[in-house]
Amino acid sequence: MRPRVVCGIAAAVALFATACGSGSGGGASAPVSVRAGQGGGFPVKVADCAGKETTIAQAPARIVTSNAASLELLLQLGAGERVIGTGFPPGKGTLPGALADQGAKVPVLGEKGIPKEKLLGSGADLYVDTFGAMPMMGGGATGPSEEEYVAAGIQHVYLLSTACAGTPKAAKAPRTDLAGIEEDVRRLGAVTGTTARAEELVTGMEKQLGEVRTALAAVPEGQRPSYFVFDFDAGTKQPVAVCGRQVANAVITQAGARNVFADCDADFKPGSWEDVVAKNPDWIQLAVRNRGSEEATRKAFDEAEAFLKGFPATQGLKAVQEGHFVRLGSEVTTIAGVRNADAVRQIAATVHPDLVKGAPTQGGAPAAGADSTQGAGPAGNGQ
Repeated sequence: MRPRVVCGIAAAVALFATACGSGSGGGASAPVSVRAGQGGGFPVKVADCAGKETTIAQAPARIVTSNAASLELLLQLGAGERVIGTGFPPGKGTLPGALADQGAKVPVLGEKGIPKEKLLGSGADLYVDTFGAMPMMGGGATGPSEEEYVAAGIQHVYLLSTACAGTPKAAKAPRTDLAGIEEDVRRLGAVTGTTARAEELVTGMEKQLGEVRTALAAVPEGQRPSYFVFDFDAGTKQPVAVCGRQVANAVITQAGARNVFADCDADFKPGSWEDVVAKNPDWIQLAVRNRGSEEATRKAFDEAEAFLKGFPATQGLKAVQEGHFVRLGSEVTTIAGVRNADAVRQIAATVHPDLVKGAPTQGGAPAAGADSTQGAGPAGNGQ
């Protein structure tokens, strides 16, 4: 079987663009990046990656989001009716069922990055940015300057758990927990006046994470299985290494596994099949993007598994030989958000089935890209 190429040599960049973010948040010592007024109301001060503060005087009425990650968080917080536009719109089936209809009604200002002129002329009073200070994804053009945002009456805030990973001040240590994502939920809750809902979401995340931590407490680090995220849609000629500064590393770690590429100091890096063979992972996640229907997504999982079984470089891997595949979509693994906690639970229940049991995800909606037959039996199809 010949390797199948989807994104070519620039797989890591393409994955970053479609996954809408890079690193997870920092550890428990992540700096406080939001300060609310008395009683938890306005004004609210939020910091960017360099610590510069922006003061939000009142709840925004017209919000534009850079991509599906920030859009989903606002929908989760109950502020979706105030979103007047987005870039990188969520693909069909990407959002959980309860949010999908509302998300589909949000005007698309850019299929990739939002053009500068369109963003400045959108009428927004708040722009939630996932990407940080870098050229806008999907093109060579840079985004507006901070002076241009001010002139247009748009306040500019970031999701720190994704926007800061590539900055000079970013933590160099691997991301091993979801504290930064929980901080982002609280930040957006404060900024949009939905603090109660934000705390509800964080409490739900912590409940799932705490149950998994308790269940795996007795499993020594050295006995936790090694784990490789195979992003099938990023291409098969050159696999992408999901590195230590990506949110997936935190998800994998919290799930009681060891990311085989945790030691590369980046979010994503182009890899090689020789690297994967040398790591010889105990488990492989078939991380496909949601295709918009259960049948189509299941077919994509099957194709990813068939590739690994038929490709000479990978067919002898331990995980392939033993059928140790985790069928879990790339969105909930590599995009920072509330559902990362669901992914932790699902991975843990697959690689530690005697210790962790599966549970309904937050709101009862299945995680995007998750397959109901995830896990593995001798045939490797989870049934």
